[in-house]
Amino acid sequence: MSDIKTRVSAIIVDLLGVDEDQVVDSAHFRNDLEADSLDLVELIMGFEEEFGGEISDDDAQKITTVGEAIAYLTEKTAAS
Repeated sequence: MSDIKTRVSAIIVDLLGVDEDQVVDSAHFRNDLEADSLDLVELIMGFEEEFGGEISDDDAQKITTVGEAIAYLTEKTAAS
């Protein structure tokens, strides 16, 4: 899981321009990392590109924290 966490963190730091120490499992994309709607779309696209596959709109709406993104991508990667 540490590899997935590292890759997810790198995407978040790159796209949101936040410090790496802000990217903790409990960090909420909107409230803590100040992501707007466009940022969230770009994050989902970044995750899709990095990990392959597509994240449905329903699933994307459920991913609100860094930890949820890591858990989702860990599950999807294991299932592939």
